[in-house]
Amino acid sequence: MKNKLKFLTKQSLDKKIKTKWFKGVNILLLVLFVLIMNVDRVISFFGGDFEEQITIYVKDEVNVYDSFVSSFESTSEMLGESKNFVIEQTTEDLEVLKEELTNTTDKILVHIYPDEANYMKASIISYEDIGTVSTQLISSSINSVKSLVAVSESGLTEEQINALTTPVEIETILTNPDVENQAGKDIVAAGVMLIFILPCFFLLIMLVQMIGAEVNDEKSTRSMEIIISNVPPKIHFLSKIFASTAFVIIQGLLLILYGGIALIVRNMLGGTGLAAVSGEVTSQIGEILQMVKDTGVFSLLLQGLPIILILFVLSFIAYAIVAGVLASMTTSIEDFQQLQTPIMLIILVGYYLAIMAVQFDGSVFIEIASYVPMLSFLLSPVLYMIGQITIWQMLLSTIIMALFTWVIFRYGLRIYKVGILNYSSSKLWKKMFKSLKQK
Repeated sequence: MKNKLKFLTKQSLDKKIKTKWFKGVNILLLVLFVLIMNVDRVISFFGGDFEEQITIYVKDEVNVYDSFVSSFESTSEMLGESKNFVIEQTTEDLEVLKEELTNTTDKILVHIYPDEANYMKASIISYEDIGTVSTQLISSSINSVKSLVAVSESGLTEEQINALTTPVEIETILTNPDVENQAGKDIVAAGVMLIFILPCFFLLIMLVQMIGAEVNDEKSTRSMEIIISNVPPKIHFLSKIFASTAFVIIQGLLLILYGGIALIVRNMLGGTGLAAVSGEVTSQIGEILQMVKDTGVFSLLLQGLPIILILFVLSFIAYAIVAGVLASMTTSIEDFQQLQTPIMLIILVGYYLAIMAVQFDGSVFIEIASYVPMLSFLLSPVLYMIGQITIWQMLLSTIIMALFTWVIFRYGLRIYKVGILNYSSSKLWKKMFKSLKQK
């Protein structure tokens, strides 16, 4: 019996992995990962330039150039945009400067001139729209300079001006030692969603559709009758579950591997241009890891990782069981696509609840939902990582998931035995409920 299960599982897994489609798709995924991680190099190769700097010419008639430069540099550095701009002072005629801006997008003219009522006015002159970020940086710097001018003309001493213009140092103090910093929670939740939840969301969809397609293919070609005449339905059912679950786990590990290869390639190429879009990849990852480390998440992850992995595997098996049972009841892939809608809705509900877990901190509804089978693997890890539930509560979710998986397999097998050899859609639900009463 075990040999038959091993043979069918291997055969089913080989049908998925040892195909040109699987190899072709995974080669394409690897190439896409590398291209996305090195998108700046790709665009530069075709004529784009992420590292092109914008020159800001300042025509200053109020004698505030140094203050403008200081304010602009501090603000742009805070936003990670300091490498994208070069500021130069100019005394050329305004009309001549406007002529120099024709047909160019890498030059901006800032004209600052006096105004009796409001100390100063300014114009931002460019050939094309310079974008929201550049506009806000220049506007913020000009307004900051105006405030300095207004204060300096108020008759205050230099010490008073410095005291007035120095930013207020604000310290956040939490009197409850059990409450973590909310910013840290947001970072952790985002990391968990990125590393665990989002890939599992897509892998589950792949799993459900894969089992439906395979079972319906065997039914439509009548090969199901030959298989069932040689092996019990239970062995056939288990082989589908194990093969499909193993496939999505392998695919998930391959995606992680592709991400690592893409990062290695980027580091080898010395990519720095993407800073204009999303910041340096390697430095950003280092900063995120450091921030996550400061929240004490790594120790939490190490403690809970075994339970999280078991919960994920159990959830994959449970979804495979449900998909297999529904597929056995249908006579075509079109019918299965209609029946799989409830499964997709359950996955979506869990996914969006996991996203909202941080915003609704302490929500009793979300905490209860983390114990619900089919939802717990999406919710429990997120709630655990942000400190809303303990490792023992996550373990309880895993135990409930294990019991639920055993129950749906036991009763789902009864439906599967009847459904796989059923080629009629008439009285389908009646047959299903009748099969549940059988042993």
